[in-house]
Amino acid sequence: MCRSIKKLRSADRPASDEEIREAALQFVRKISGYRKPSKANEAVFDHAVEDIAAVSRRMLDSLRVGARA
Repeated sequence: MCRSIKKLRSADRPASDEEIREAALQFVRKISGYRKPSKANEAVFDHAVEDIAAVSRRMLDSLRVGARA
């Protein structure tokens, strides 16, 4: 879907907040169809980016790297 979003999970180092936010921004751009939203949609767009970044951080922090089912 979002080929420009790189994998952030790594055993070597945790993803930075900036990397997570950039991935969230790419995701919101892709699903909304906006590269940059209008002023009328800017707050909703920015809120979605922040929500997705927060959920992504929680998920990455909760993953057990190298865990098997």
